[in-house]
Amino acid sequence: MKVVRLKRVAEVRYGLGQPPPSSQDGIPILRATNIERGRINPDGLIFAAMKDLPLGRAPLLKAGEVLVVRSGAYTGDSALVTPEWEGSAPGYDLRLTPRAINPRFLAYQMLGPHVLDQITLARMRAAQPHLNAEDLGDIEIVTGSAEHERRVSDYLDAETARMDALTAGYLELVDRLMEQRVAITVAGVAGEPLAVPRRYSTLSWLTDVPIHWAHAKLTLLARLGSGHTPSRERPEWWTDCTIPWITTGEVWQIRYDRIEYLSETREKISQLGLANSSAELHPAGTVVLSRTASAGFSAIMATDMATSQDYVTWTCGPRLRPRFLLLCLRAMRQDLLGRLAMGSTHQTIYVPDIQSIRIPLPPLDEQDRLVEWVWQRLRRIDDATEAISRQVELLVERRQALITAAVTGQIEVPGVAA
Repeated sequence: MKVVRLKRVAEVRYGLGQPPPSSQDGIPILRATNIERGRINPDGLIFAAMKDLPLGRAPLLKAGEVLVVRSGAYTGDSALVTPEWEGSAPGYDLRLTPRAINPRFLAYQMLGPHVLDQITLARMRAAQPHLNAEDLGDIEIVTGSAEHERRVSDYLDAETARMDALTAGYLELVDRLMEQRVAITVAGVAGEPLAVPRRYSTLSWLTDVPIHWAHAKLTLLARLGSGHTPSRERPEWWTDCTIPWITTGEVWQIRYDRIEYLSETREKISQLGLANSSAELHPAGTVVLSRTASAGFSAIMATDMATSQDYVTWTCGPRLRPRFLLLCLRAMRQDLLGRLAMGSTHQTIYVPDIQSIRIPLPPLDEQDRLVEWVWQRLRRIDDATEAISRQVELLVERRQALITAAVTGQIEVPGVAA
């Protein structure tokens, strides 16, 4: 085994650059979003007509080439072009065409920390952090005899397949737990734990409810509010910012419904900005719902906060608990988005539609009981999900470590001489 520069054993070239106009069918364009930890992910695949492809500069891909993401959050991620993707076109990213190295052996090395660490350094040397062909060609990789590379690749094919199957099983279990989470939330706001007679519900997202429950428009139970962004052209409005301000930057905290109360925000606004805009300070306990990008996610304000125009708010009156309302909004999310959200790229829930929302209305003591019933069960599901997620992380780390150890000769591979 010896260490060589990547450009000694593979041709490093650029892809298409600017993507061609997309069409309903034609040649698949493999972009960074389709490159995922060693494999091609077809989700979000786009196509282009043959006439729009600059084939003289970026010919179609052949099986055995390796695509490498050259910019963005996943710079350095790579994938082997397998036979089913032969004839696709490379996107903006880099492509490696092996000349004197086993394609699978090269593809595995590109996933190992010993290569990814070099890619990180090369990326940061650029004026604008990205990976160029010259720097990628200069990274160091390991090579061996053709027989050595084949046997190591065969070994890794088998071992990573076992790991991947186990990971897929774990992820499927997480999906089932997420389905249980939704089912428990819906059951709670439908009053299923209560041993009382039931009747059909007039709400499209609930089948039935306790016979003594009412249904009501949400605007009759809570004050509807919204938010605003103070003008960025007035810098004095953006000094001494102390008021927590909920923006789309908070969606990551509430996307998975694991928290009830939102206590920290990435941005804040000032008293002067608040006074000179349509933003308002909402009291602690106000429920927020994202209505634009990543529409449909919700939480409760843990303290007095303002929001951007990307959210609507409800400050509950005496007949409605914020925690029960939060569960209702989460239980109705898919129905809400299916009926009310407009737009195909970025869904938006418009205020007139929000004003039409109706919810079930149990007595206050039952709202409290049902909220506790739901969260006792959700916490157990969340604990199980976190434990499984840790196992997945360990498998991913083990996979990367195994690849590096095998290709660099740190472990004994069956059939490979030490």
